[in-house]
Amino acid sequence: MSAIGLRELRKVYPTGVVAVDSVDLTVNDGEVVVLLGPTGCGKSTILRLIAGLETPTSGQILFGDKPIDEVESRDRGVAMVFQDYALYPHLTVADNIGFPLMAHHIDEAARTARVREVADMLGLGPLLHRRPAQLSGGQRQRVAMARAISRAPRAFLLDEPLSNLDASAREIVRTDILDLVHTLGVATVYVTHDQIEALCLADRVAVMRRGRVEQLGTPEQVYGDPQRLFVAAFVGSPRMNLLQAAIYAEPGERTVIDLGSQALMVPWSDERAKVLAQHHTARITVGLRPDALRPVNCPNADDSSCVRGIVRVVEHRGHDAILHVETGSAPTPISISLLEHPDAHGELTHIVGEEVEKGHPLRDRLAKMVPHGRRDEPERYAVQPAYDPDHDLARLMIGDLTVRVPAVDLPRLGESISLAVDIDQLYFFDRSGDRIRLPASQAVPLLNG
Repeated sequence: MSAIGLRELRKVYPTGVVAVDSVDLTVNDGEVVVLLGPTGCGKSTILRLIAGLETPTSGQILFGDKPIDEVESRDRGVAMVFQDYALYPHLTVADNIGFPLMAHHIDEAARTARVREVADMLGLGPLLHRRPAQLSGGQRQRVAMARAISRAPRAFLLDEPLSNLDASAREIVRTDILDLVHTLGVATVYVTHDQIEALCLADRVAVMRRGRVEQLGTPEQVYGDPQRLFVAAFVGSPRMNLLQAAIYAEPGERTVIDLGSQALMVPWSDERAKVLAQHHTARITVGLRPDALRPVNCPNADDSSCVRGIVRVVEHRGHDAILHVETGSAPTPISISLLEHPDAHGELTHIVGEEVEKGHPLRDRLAKMVPHGRRDEPERYAVQPAYDPDHDLARLMIGDLTVRVPAVDLPRLGESISLAVDIDQLYFFDRSGDRIRLPASQAVPLLNG
């Protein structure tokens, strides 16, 4: 039985803004579910709905199998921790932790014993006499957590609790949170926009966009098996490489993945070529992780199992490095990777909350992304189509591919490099942002051109 259940939960504000849109979610006792997504996607609103600080427009919130929509916030038995600590500056650490107990008229002896128990749990015993101004950021956040759990909550809600901490304190408190949740064994909902936190802390991750859950799964699933283009674009650091591409089928011979300046070719004997051929002439997005590419010696210029480029930037990161490589490919525009583009019916969706009207410059720009007509010249693959550059993205990027490599024998800036491509590590997404799934690998290599 789930400890927390959300059923078709929806929150619409009087202004018409849909903050939460038909969310179904269950959180079990002892489980950490992380709500991950960009600012404004509805994560904190869901937390406030569970806590009773907001009233849902429709849907149900269940604790166990009992609806709690009519239960007052103070009677729900939830503990909530905010990013700004919200400690009483004039009270000591002990008084801050014990304040919820005093508000519920717990006698002093029991209150003192519980404060000591919770403080020892979080390593705060030596700090009980101090006031918040005498504490570091990490210590303040632990005090906030201790105060939240002092009443033995039935659910633990955390709203970006690490956002105000520096990197070292963040790692320490992150470990404290995991230990605390495992000790308490209560259902925990954690809100963040930091994917590292999400992947480290979660038993399951709910990736959110515009009030909806795009994908719910384990950290391994949302990272390694994204169902939607938005999930692939949002989860991962460095960001997944997303390139504009078109598919062209030559039945009986091969299927071509045209990247605009270079092409990858899958032999027709591979069943994956036939699946890709179903998207003949379609404009798609090809995704590949930075650690899915590896530098190789690729002397044959016609070898289409490789892509070639020039090293523009080398980011040293200690045990590894990130190469920015210019291959001449066109990165997928941000407006597309965030799925703010024509839907399956050909109508434009909202762009940053504004309706794109007919004649709007963005409509013209998106219209150009329809695959261009091609002459019957198969040898001209990787010359057409002429992909549209994303000028906003181009200002932020030096190369169109990022590659993670060991920090040994690194190439020099301006050096030519060949990168091996494994089709098993490519992700394909159609224009509506849905994953194009290929059959399991048959160990058939990409064709030489």
